[in-house]
Amino acid sequence: MPVLGGMYCFPGGTLRKDDYSAAMIERCAGLTAEEARKIVGAQFRPQEAAGLWVAGIRELFEEVGVLLAVKESGARLAMTSAHAARLIDEHRDRTTISIDFLSLLNAEHLRCELSRLAYFSHWQTPAQVSRRFDTHFFLAVIPGDQTPLETSYEVAHSLWLTPDRALQLYGRGGLPMIFPTFASLRTLADFETLESLRKEYFRDRSSV
Repeated sequence: MPVLGGMYCFPGGTLRKDDYSAAMIERCAGLTAEEARKIVGAQFRPQEAAGLWVAGIRELFEEVGVLLAVKESGARLAMTSAHAARLIDEHRDRTTISIDFLSLLNAEHLRCELSRLAYFSHWQTPAQVSRRFDTHFFLAVIPGDQTPLETSYEVAHSLWLTPDRALQLYGRGGLPMIFPTFASLRTLADFETLESLRKEYFRDRSSV
């Protein structure tokens, strides 16, 4: 890839206008647009703020096949890797790598469960850097009945590691990553248990 090729990083991508369309916001649950804006700041309109959560959920699904959603009834979504791969294939635009995420949610009678993402941090490259990014990081607990895909159109290789293990590999030169990824893992490594992490970051512990 022309940007950060060969680097290990968290699933992610670009915020799109579709992520904060009125129709998409109506397909969300667990966090209102106003609540999202209070978390990320008044520089965003409420729908744009909620769109950051939607983009995170969409990119997680596009890249590793994990879908943070609930059924229209509010019931939990059960999904196998095979089911995720089928949905990705069915809803991918054949001319691009993107997925018509709203159509997928409508067709499957699902809602984005925004409360499954906890806001974590914001990173922006300095102005003097030629290739810049402005990125918002989120945390999520992967549903117990879902398994991330090992590869996808955008992912050549994936690893799912504890922060401590990732930092060990990085220190040996075996896990190349950029500083925001390293710093995020360094912060997460300070938490001894998932429960302690939940208490610090997750808005609604019952939702995870």
